[in-house]
Parts: sequence; structure tokens; C-alpha cells
Amino acid sequence: MLAMQYKQSQGDHTLFIKHSKGGVTALLVYVDDIIITGNDPIERETLKKCLAKEFEIKELGRLKYFLGIEVAYSRKGIFVSQQKYVLDLLKETGNLGCKAASTPIEPNLRLNEGKDDSTVDKGRYQRLVGKLIYLSHTRPDIAFAVSVVSQFMHDPREKHLQAVNRILSYLKGTPGRGILFKKNEGLLIEAYTDADYAGSVVDRRSTSGYCTFLGGNLVTWRSKKQSVVARSSAEAEFRAMAHGVCELLWLKIILDDLKIKSEGPMKLYCDNKSAINIAHNPVQHDRTKHIEVDRHFIKEKLDSGMICTPYVASNNQLADVLTKGMPTSNFEDITCKMGMENIYSPS
Repeated sequence: MLAMQYKQSQGDHTLFIKHSKGGVTALLVYVDDIIITGNDPIERETLKKCLAKEFEIKELGRLKYFLGIEVAYSRKGIFVSQQKYVLDLLKETGNLGCKAASTPIEPNLRLNEGKDDSTVDKGRYQRLVGKLIYLSHTRPDIAFAVSVVSQFMHDPREKHLQAVNRILSYLKGTPGRGILFKKNEGLLIEAYTDADYAGSVVDRRSTSGYCTFLGGNLVTWRSKKQSVVARSSAEAEFRAMAHGVCELLWLKIILDDLKIKSEGPMKLYCDNKSAINIAHNPVQHDRTKHIEVDRHFIKEKLDSGMICTPYVASNNQLADVLTKGMPTSNFEDITCKMGMENIYSPS
């Protein structure tokens, strides 16, 4: 690829990009599966011929299926889902006929180590959770629930398996849910960050969640337990903000590689005013000493004008779904706002 004047992206080393008079061409590779795209048809054909000289390749035409991910096209945009993957998983686990659940995890569920519970097959539990982790690549609605059950892979108990079965019951009712990338105008970059303070009853660590949007379309998300114990809710939220800033900077690198200019400063939405004030306040306080590195990191990006931190009301905080179990109405409202749709009938 380098010999053909393609440049390797610094944000994703599996992405190769070439700019020419005809436009831009990009190649994305995962082991022996390749996607080629771009708006320069001549360069695309040249690339295919060059690859065919070096490797035995098979062209499958327009992208419809890639590593278990299904791609559908319409006038509204591009829809990405993993319906077949979900149905195969339900069939494998014998859950095709189970009763559907309205959410992937019970509201305010707090799982502990469950030492008093009976043990379950560790290998089966790990394989099942591993498949759910891969499914969460297109399903932000199950990201938090999967993050919770994956914390007990080393010693799974009956209550942990019940939580996994709850996720499968939810998938039974929404096998075709996915993300619709709409043809919106503009390329505004936004992120929502949130934290569930001391949510883990095992070690009292908080859970961070963020989701990023490009031109109004959801592009990345994550739900993960923080690596250290936060001393306050503001600190937990602030660490989540730092994770969101890192993700925004990564998106900026990818866009710069593609020579795509975003609109104005990147927006980082947070529903904790204390965390926003700490980000803007240059004065050191005793309560911020332990997050000093994160504070300076965020302050630097704010001062440069690259990022701004508007406040968002808690009822409009989209990252909530990545940090806690929610009632059905709230859950459905947020997943809808995130751009998730179900274009297939339930199984």
C-alpha cells in the first residue's frame, strides 16, 4: 500500500488513504477481509488490479456483509446491524422461543461477586459474553449490560448468568435493531459523557460512558468501569470527560487523514456543572489535586478553542444509557435519539 502512495492513518493503522485529483480512496483491512471505498472510481479500479497481482482476491461487489455486520442502503442513508449474528446466537443458546425483555438489564441492578450463589460453566459463560462483546460493536443499547457481565468472567455465578440471559431475552425482541447513518447536512462533532458514581458494589469504582456523533450520526461509544476509585461524583464525571476528549481527538485525527474539515469547536456535553467548572477554572484546589493531569489536559483543549463544554440537562444526557440500567420508557427514548432503529420484524 505504501508503494502505491497510500498513507497509513495515524488514528487507525488498518486504514490506508490516498488523495488524488479524482478525489479520495480508502482501504480498510482486517486480516484477510478488505473494504475499498472512495469517490475516485479510476483509482479504485487501479487499486483492485494491483492487489490482484499480489494476492488471490475475490471481489464481492457492493458492501452488504462484513465480519458478521450487515449493511443495507436506502434513500435515507445506510443501516448497519447484526441480525443474523443475533438469531444465530439465540438459536445456539436455545433462546429463540424465550419471552422478550424490554431492556437488556434491570433498572438499578447492582451485581456483586455472588459468592453464595452456585457456580456455572466458566468456559460457556466466557464464550457467551465474548460473543455479546462483539455484538456491542453495532449495539450501543447493550453496551452497559455487556460491560457489567464481562466483569465476572473469572468466576461466574448463577446471578451473573441470569444477567446474561436477560440480555439474550432483550435481543429476542430486537434482533434487527441497528444504527441508521442518515444523510444529514454538516459535519459537527459532538460527544456526550456521563458517569455513574461509585456504581460498583464490588470495589466502588464508577462507570464511565461516552458516545460521539459526527454530523448528527452516532459513530463511537463506550461503557467501561474506571480504573481508580473516584472521591466525588464531580471527579467521576471529570474522568469521563477526559475519556470523551480523547475520543474526540481520535476522531479529529481520522478526519484530518481524510482531509475533511469539521464545523467549529467540537462539543463535549456534560450534565455535571461542577465538572464543567473544574475544567474551566485554572485555580488548583485540594479536591482536584488527584485529577490534575486530566484537568490540565482538558483545559489545554478548551484554551485552544478545539473543544467547548456546554451543559446538557440530565434528561437529555444520551450517555446515561451507557452507565446504568434504565426504565423502559427512558431507555427507548435515549436509544431512539442515538439513531437506533429496527427495520426488521421481531423473530
